[in-house]
Amino acid sequence: MGEIIVSINCVTYNHEDYIADAIESFIMQETNFKYEILIYDDASTDRTPEIIKMYEDKYPDLIKPIYQTVNQYSKGVKVGNYNIKRAKGKYIATCEGDDYWISPFKLQKQVDYMESNPDCTLCAHTVEKVRIDKAKIGYERPYQKSTVAPTTDMILGGGYFVGTVSLLYPKRLMENPPDFYTKSPVGDFPLQIYLSSKGYAYYIDEVLAAYRIGVKGGWSQLQISGNDKTIKQINNSNKLIHMLNEFNSYTKGKYKEAIEEKIKYYEFKKAILQKDLKSIKENSFYQEFSIFKKTAVYIKMLFPNFYQKLYKYYIDELIITFNRRYHNQK
Repeated sequence: MGEIIVSINCVTYNHEDYIADAIESFIMQETNFKYEILIYDDASTDRTPEIIKMYEDKYPDLIKPIYQTVNQYSKGVKVGNYNIKRAKGKYIATCEGDDYWISPFKLQKQVDYMESNPDCTLCAHTVEKVRIDKAKIGYERPYQKSTVAPTTDMILGGGYFVGTVSLLYPKRLMENPPDFYTKSPVGDFPLQIYLSSKGYAYYIDEVLAAYRIGVKGGWSQLQISGNDKTIKQINNSNKLIHMLNEFNSYTKGKYKEAIEEKIKYYEFKKAILQKDLKSIKENSFYQEFSIFKKTAVYIKMLFPNFYQKLYKYYIDELIITFNRRYHNQK
């Protein structure tokens, strides 16, 4: 079948209950091209490495793991880069160890589009959201049809706009990524806006993969809690604001309006974390909130533990609000 066309980038940590689903979904891909499965285990403390090794022994020419002995994510390392650097494929496909692909034609559909449209620098698709037992609970579906996804949408979505498990992009664009990506505290957000700005992003309105919600025992165990967690979140917001300003310079102000809008979101988030009521009330987003959303803000400040149950919904609603507001101004 010739040269490798796709390198699958799978990063995993303590995913013993899920990693087999991910690997099986890679193996089942039906393609007219060659692909490789690159798995990076970030020093798991459960049976994840043992399960990976079982598949490696069965498919030695297809599965190429790295078994880390010291956890790197806890040190702030973008662990996905380990696989990108060693990838031999023309394209990179992403899937974390607790997620999985649904369609055996996922890679073929995305590669077909990318090969027919060389100006496309990022391809995504609809993602099914499931519980840990695979019970369906919704979809990550930003559009109602297959369409070009503007970089402004990626900016306002903040890494949540399209599912990471759906991404396919040219490896060449990540061989020497810009500083605003490498220095960012997160990877998904700068990756999406950078890639889409280098050409254009395309969204396929088909459910080709699944994203698990509520997985415990993975990277979440490495996160600090309490007051230290609040400080870390504030610092991350400051770093993301800096990243967006750097991206604005990188793109010479092409997406300035959307970037400024997104920065307002991070300033608003910081104000909530700092319980700065004055700044919250002065924020333009807060002024447009419904009574329900304003109440959610106060719950966040006064009853943070209870608020965690509402957090995901709240963030989703904010993203919808930002996108609608931005497009209504156009």
